[in-house]
Amino acid sequence: MLPDGAAPFHVHEGILVDDQGHPHDLARLVEEVLARVDVAVPEDVRRWLQRDFFPFHLQRYSKSRRKAPIYWPLSTTSCSYTLWVYYPSLTSQTLYTAINDFVEPKLKQVGGDVTVLRNKGSARTRDDEKQFEALQAFELELIELRDTLLTLAPTYKPNHDDGVQISAAPLWPLFRHKPWQKVLKDTWAKLEKGDYDWAHLAMNYWPERVREKCKTDKSLAIAHGLEDLYIQPEAAPKKTRGRKKTGGDE
Repeated sequence: MLPDGAAPFHVHEGILVDDQGHPHDLARLVEEVLARVDVAVPEDVRRWLQRDFFPFHLQRYSKSRRKAPIYWPLSTTSCSYTLWVYYPSLTSQTLYTAINDFVEPKLKQVGGDVTVLRNKGSARTRDDEKQFEALQAFELELIELRDTLLTLAPTYKPNHDDGVQISAAPLWPLFRHKPWQKVLKDTWAKLEKGDYDWAHLAMNYWPERVREKCKTDKSLAIAHGLEDLYIQPEAAPKKTRGRKKTGGDE
């Protein structure tokens, strides 16, 4: 909505985060936008983003059998920490950016807080003890998120021509909205099975299988720019039919 040539409201790499106090904290940025356009700022923006926004967004960006949300919440198991990835800005480096610029610094911060409370030892108060337990659990969730992203990142090379659903399918474990997670999990299973071998992601994960199919499927070979692999089947020999004799000698 900004006029052409105007400076962007907030410069970022296509990732925002649900993390109070972070420079790229989504809730704070939403509140700033509302204030900028003179709209009353609700008190529960963060809660709404955490619980209600994605189901609303998914519904708005779904039509018939096509589901194409462009804001992706990748979360820890309890959703206590969520990275919001902007699909149009998605690249093969996005997951590495998420790890290096968001998860690792957060993990370092939380780890430091855990160490401070651990070092208190028997001097910890009841409130300290509760905080200590909560931070330890949070630290484990962040480690799990980081490790999952590290596992996915080396082979994740999304291509926007594949569409939202296929591009998001490898990340299905990190979506906590159950209906959407199920859609993506089923899509990933179909990718593994070979139902979407026209997709760039299929070539990325199973190149040998896709290249083999390109030898006999011309449309698939064209889709992947591998027409040279296609082998034209030999034309079947035409059957010669003799003339059917009609009648006797004149």
